[in-house]
Amino acid sequence: MIVDRAALENIFVALHTEYTNAFGAAPTSWARVGMKIPSTGSLNDYKWLSKFPRMKKWAGEKTLKQLEGFRYVIENDDFEATVEVDRNDIEDDQLGIYSLQARDAGFSAAQLPDEIVFALVASAFVTPCFDGKPFFASDHPLFDEKRKLSFSNKFDLKLSALSQAKSKASLGEAAMRMRLFTDYEQRPLNVIPDTLLVGPALLDVANTLYVNDRLDDGKANLYKGLYKPEVSPWIRDESWSLLDTSKPIKPFIYQERKAPAFVQQIDPTAESVFMRKKFRFGAEARAAGGYGFPQLAFGSTGTQDPA
Repeated sequence: MIVDRAALENIFVALHTEYTNAFGAAPTSWARVGMKIPSTGSLNDYKWLSKFPRMKKWAGEKTLKQLEGFRYVIENDDFEATVEVDRNDIEDDQLGIYSLQARDAGFSAAQLPDEIVFALVASAFVTPCFDGKPFFASDHPLFDEKRKLSFSNKFDLKLSALSQAKSKASLGEAAMRMRLFTDYEQRPLNVIPDTLLVGPALLDVANTLYVNDRLDDGKANLYKGLYKPEVSPWIRDESWSLLDTSKPIKPFIYQERKAPAFVQQIDPTAESVFMRKKFRFGAEARAAGGYGFPQLAFGSTGTQDPA
């Protein structure tokens, strides 16, 4: 094959098609627990998360909510997946392997939001959210100048389907605490958990709690059909979390500056071609992740047996 610009353009159009098809077919699940926030610069500031927006009775002048004096900044990162195409492979019409690599690049690009969001979940017991505390913490402050209030969205109990008592002590306790969450004026937030997020180690337990009529002790399963399981391979231990994903604001943030896009370098006169006879293609993106309201999630390290 003669390697001129016309031939290169035809080859890379075909590779782009392979990339696009794989991108569209790749399974993703991040949107079940996270929300996409567009970004128009190098970073976004989420200081507005300091106030959970609530309607209240309007009597006299409107009550103005002042944002707290801190910043929760999420800076965008660059991501890439690059493949080099040897000119000899083009001349010898040996391009099959590059079609596979184009598909793999498309698949990986589509799953970038999953990787970002579920990596946040896996580190949520140590990585700070907007209030400076880890997303799952026992002492989140409720910002109020008059009263020093706080709330906890964390404990250490194992998720259990062994008995009704153990499931009530773990899953039931987490759900109850979430439903009792209030704002800084101590008004209920109407948090309604609907998703049970686990790693592969707890998938069978989560499915048992979701679909079985009875638990291992033969007693009724009080949680059948309540909390849909979501499994993430990024969770490598027996930690688990209960989420409310029904609100417009989700527990986790996928911030997108530039959506994953196919890129290519096919100039026959480029230095990489002249010096190393290499053309390039792949995917590029700019994005980041962060945490939403901690009141929408309750996490357990899964390190202690429930009573």
